[in-house]
Amino acid sequence: MAENSESLGTVPEHERILQEIESTLRSVYDDQPNAHKKFMEKLDACIRNHDKEIEKMCNFHHQGFVDAITELLKVRTDAEKLKVQVTDTNRRFQDAGKEVIVHTEDIIRCRIQQRNITTVVEKLQLCLPVLEMYSKLKEQMSAKRYYSALKTMEQLENVYFPWVSQYRFCQLMIENLPKLREDIKEISMSDLKDFLESIRKHSDKIGETAMKQAQHQKTFSVSLQKQNKMKFGKNMYINRDRIPEERNETVLKHSLEEEDENEEEILTVQDLVDFSPVYRCLHIYSVLGDEETFENYYRKQRKKQARLVLQPQSNMHETVDGYRRYFTQIVGFFVVEDHILHVTQGLVTRAYTDELWNMALSKIIAVLRAHSSYCTDPDLVLELKNLIVIFADTLQGYGFPVNRLFDLLFEIRDQYNETLLKKWAGVFRDIFEEDNYSPIPVVNEEEYKIVISKFPFQDPDLEKQSFPKKFPMSQSVPHIYIQVKEFIYASLKFSESLHRSSTEIDDMLRKSTNLLLTRTLSSCLLNLIRKPHIGLTELVQIIINTTHLEQACKYLEDFITNITNISQETVHTTRLYGLSTFKDARHAAEGEIYTKLNQKIDEFVQLADYDWTMSEPDGRASGYLMDLINFLRSIFQVFTHLPGKVAQTACMSACQHLSTSLMQMLLDSELKQISMGAVQQFNLDVIQCELFASSEPVPGFQGDTLQLAFIDLRQLLDLFMVWDWSTYLADYGQPASKYLRVNPNTALTLLEKMKDTSKKNNIFAQFRKNDRDKQKLIETVVKQLRSLVNGMSQHM
Repeated sequence: MAENSESLGTVPEHERILQEIESTLRSVYDDQPNAHKKFMEKLDACIRNHDKEIEKMCNFHHQGFVDAITELLKVRTDAEKLKVQVTDTNRRFQDAGKEVIVHTEDIIRCRIQQRNITTVVEKLQLCLPVLEMYSKLKEQMSAKRYYSALKTMEQLENVYFPWVSQYRFCQLMIENLPKLREDIKEISMSDLKDFLESIRKHSDKIGETAMKQAQHQKTFSVSLQKQNKMKFGKNMYINRDRIPEERNETVLKHSLEEEDENEEEILTVQDLVDFSPVYRCLHIYSVLGDEETFENYYRKQRKKQARLVLQPQSNMHETVDGYRRYFTQIVGFFVVEDHILHVTQGLVTRAYTDELWNMALSKIIAVLRAHSSYCTDPDLVLELKNLIVIFADTLQGYGFPVNRLFDLLFEIRDQYNETLLKKWAGVFRDIFEEDNYSPIPVVNEEEYKIVISKFPFQDPDLEKQSFPKKFPMSQSVPHIYIQVKEFIYASLKFSESLHRSSTEIDDMLRKSTNLLLTRTLSSCLLNLIRKPHIGLTELVQIIINTTHLEQACKYLEDFITNITNISQETVHTTRLYGLSTFKDARHAAEGEIYTKLNQKIDEFVQLADYDWTMSEPDGRASGYLMDLINFLRSIFQVFTHLPGKVAQTACMSACQHLSTSLMQMLLDSELKQISMGAVQQFNLDVIQCELFASSEPVPGFQGDTLQLAFIDLRQLLDLFMVWDWSTYLADYGQPASKYLRVNPNTALTLLEKMKDTSKKNNIFAQFRKNDRDKQKLIETVVKQLRSLVNGMSQHM
């Protein structure tokens, strides 16, 4: 390399010299014509000078050279002798060292072998740990101890491989480790997938176990609370009867013993699920530095499973098993997530589980709200409520907020009350259908006590009576009272375990009971009252029944107070609206009595068959009217059990309606003529009506109040019977008029019916025979009445 660099440096120098020579020669040949000649002369002179100097130098060193040659010739003989001696010595040394050379080569060869052996041993000692660790790695892979295998790989890479990195087998091992890592990742991911599929299939079993545990803990706590309450002497309502303390203690002791036995049988979530695949996979990915990928995959898959779990079956609302399966799957899912949260670091976080729970909770509420709306069976709704409570308590025990679920329960409570109301509407209808609407008869003390035990009835007068005797109400009253209590119990069932105060439960019970009374029972009563087959006797009994049911409302309030231990004197305590409910029903029944009574009167009146052209009356009242009066007398006898004002109003309404019906009969537009004999016969019927009114069919009327119902008919008939038209016309409009109640239009209509001068009219035939002036008088009266009517219409 140095020679090349030197030659490279010389070349430019030579080029420079050549350029100078070239320039010199060019100047020699180019300057003057004789320059070349002069140059050559100078060059020859210079050469001659150099030859002289060389000759002088050679002459000066010639003697020394000759002396040196002479010395060399002298040494030549000695040198040849020495050469012979050296050659002989060398030969003898060669012959003597042949054996030594052989042994020396053997020694060298042995030393080399020994050194190689030592080197091999050292290298093998260096490689053996690597091979042992690699063998250990293979064993760990075969035994599926992947986390340990990864740790072994780390040791091989960091500690052992650097010792033997120059060997080919080491390079093969190093190249094989990434493949082993990928195999471990795939295997662990496969195990994780199997684990995820397993918990998806068994999430309902996991959830069922967790819910049983939560229910067991809650039952145990409630049992202890009940036991503590009993120590202070407090009785509790269990089912529908008050159970004594001794029996309560026995029941609770037996319950606690059963719970202790069952506690051993309940498995934990860890017993049902092998979480080792998750741990292994997490550790493996952590060691591989790919923990984030594993976390993202796990969370993504679990979110997919959450969506599947939250998707309900279309017929879930048909049976309680559908709801139970739905809840257990969700609980199982979140129990697993909670366990993963607490036993792993970072795989799932509290923020992740909260987000997942909020998403699930919104979906759960929407699903329950939609499916529960199809439930028409209150027992199914109650089962759903109990499942939601257990579901909420279970997840609350794992730290998930469940307030929105209890808010949903209040919505479902309203729906539960609606289903109860529909169910009890059917119960009330059946009770009303089966009732005979007759007072309850009892023949002995035992039957009397049975009725009293069902319904809080108190009447000292009835107690003093001898057997057999009758309660004023019918069988439907105690049945309805019992069913109202049953409704309160049913409503109370939903309020249990809602974590509400006694005041709130009391308010809920009273409001639902009010709905039962004001809406369901009231509607059933109104429908019953309006049924065509319900007669007057039944309506009277219904009024009596509602009176006793109204009086029983205070006992229902006491009943609720005993359940909730909330005094009725509390400011915010809701009152039962039984007073208004039964009062409205009574008013409806009273109105229906008036309507049906009037309808019955109309039926009798339709049987009337007057001969409006008769010349003389029969001398007795019409048969239809006597039958009607007898009917009214019997009906008003039944009314004696009604409140006085109701019976009086019914009687007055009947008389007024009868009076109006008779008046309409006279003024019927289809009736063209009326004889005086018919008027006299009609007068006999009105007299019977007046006699009936004066006989006081219903006690409590003052004076002739009831007779005033027929005053319009009486004054009209008196006017025609006496024929006192001059007095009527003269006193018309005066407060003291004798015929104050006679309307001119009514009198004119009736008079025109009597004015017919046909031969069939006996009255006017007599007029023509006896006194034609009366005919003129009638015509004059008719004209005056018409003038009076026209004047009244003009003023109006």
